[in-house]
Amino acid sequence: MDSRPISAEIDRLREPITGFLQDLVRIPSLPGEEQAAQRFFADKLRAIGCEVQILTSQFAELEHHPAFSDDGVSFAERLNVIGQWTGTDKTGRSLILNGHMDVVPIGNPELWRFAPWSGTVADGKLHGRGSCDMKAGLAAAVCAMEALRNLHYKPLGTVLLESVIGEESGGVGTLTTLVRGIRADAAVLMEPTQLRACPVHAGALSFRVEIVGRAIHASMKRFGVSAVDKFQQIFAAVQALDRARHLSYKNQIFEFEDNIAPISVGTVAAGDWLSTVPETLVAEGRFGVFPGETTAAARAALATCLAQVSENDPWLKDHPPSLTWIEGQFEPGQTSLAEPIVVALREAHAQVFGTQPRVRGVPYGSDLRLFTEHGRFPAVLYGPGDVAFAHTVEEHVELEEVFACAKVLAMLIVAWCGGSYTR
Repeated sequence: MDSRPISAEIDRLREPITGFLQDLVRIPSLPGEEQAAQRFFADKLRAIGCEVQILTSQFAELEHHPAFSDDGVSFAERLNVIGQWTGTDKTGRSLILNGHMDVVPIGNPELWRFAPWSGTVADGKLHGRGSCDMKAGLAAAVCAMEALRNLHYKPLGTVLLESVIGEESGGVGTLTTLVRGIRADAAVLMEPTQLRACPVHAGALSFRVEIVGRAIHASMKRFGVSAVDKFQQIFAAVQALDRARHLSYKNQIFEFEDNIAPISVGTVAAGDWLSTVPETLVAEGRFGVFPGETTAAARAALATCLAQVSENDPWLKDHPPSLTWIEGQFEPGQTSLAEPIVVALREAHAQVFGTQPRVRGVPYGSDLRLFTEHGRFPAVLYGPGDVAFAHTVEEHVELEEVFACAKVLAMLIVAWCGGSYTR
C-alpha cells in the first residue's frame, strides 16, 4: 500500500487541524460540562461527511450494568457523539476509533505557563488542559478520516469515530455506546501512548478507609488513641502489600516491573482540633488491579491486609477500620498481541515510520476494558502525547505526533476496513 498520497494530504491539513484542536482545547469540557465541546465536535464530523448520532447517557439505563461506576456527576445532558462513515459492503471489517472529551480540573491557573484554556502553540507543542488527554487523539482521528475522504476513498467496512464523556471517572460514555448496541470488529482508543501500541492495561479501584481512635486533650495523649498513629500502621502494611504484589507478578510487556498496578493513598483527613488527639481519620486512594486479576480478588487482598493489621493491634482488633469501595472502579483489560487488530496497527505504524512501534502495557485504567470485557471484541490504545504530561499544569502535545498518528490511523482504516479510491 502506497502511503505517500495519505501522508501528503495529511500534511496539507496541518494548519486547519491544528486550528480545530486549538478551538477544541479552548472549550472547557470538565465532567458534566462537555456539552459545548461535544456539539462543536459533532459539527466537525458533519462537515467531513459523517452521519452523526448523539447518545445521551442515562442513569436508569446504566445503573444495573456490572461495569457501571457512578461518578456522582449529574446525568443531565451527558452527550456522546458518534460519527459514522458507512462502509459499502457489510462483509468489510468495521472499526471504532474512540476518544473521550471530558478533562480533569485545571488546579491553580497561576501555575500554568500558558493559560489552561488557551490552546497556545509554542515550539511545536500545543498547550492546554485536554490537549494531551485526549483531544489531540480525537483531532488525529478526524484528520485521518478527512484526508481519506478528500482522496475519495470509500471503505468496505464501517468506520465509527466516538467522542465520549465520563472516561476520567468510570467510563459511562463508552458504556452507553455498548449498552445501545454499538459494536465493531475492533477498536482503537487514541489515548496518549507516545504512539506505542498498548493492548493491555491495569485496573484501578477507588477505596476509602475510615479509622476510629479515642479523642482526649493532647496533653493526655498517652490515655487516648490517635487515629493517625493507627493509620501509620495500616499505611506501612499497605505499602508492603504493594511491594509484595509486584514481586509476585511478572509481565514483560510493562516498562516498569514495580509500577504495573500500584496502590496509592491520595487523600488523608484527620482530627478536628490541633490540641486534641484525633479520634477519626479518613484515607482515600486507588488500588491497582493486575491484568488477569479479578476485581473481587483485588478487593479481597486489601481487606485481608487490613484484617491482619487489626488482628495484631489490641485497639484495632476491637475497633477495626472500615473499608468502602467508591467512585471509579476500573477493571483491567487486555487484548492478545496476536489479535489481527494489533498486528494491523503495528504494520500501519511501520508503513509510516519504517519500524514497528514499541508494544507496552500501561498502569492506568481506560475504556479499553469496556470493549474487551463487556463488548467482547479486541481493542488497543494508540495515540499522540505523553501521559506524564496529562493532568498537570504542563499539559501539552507534540503536534508532530498528532499528524503522525493521523497518518497511521488512515493507513489502518484502509488496511482494516478495505475499500478503494473512486478517482
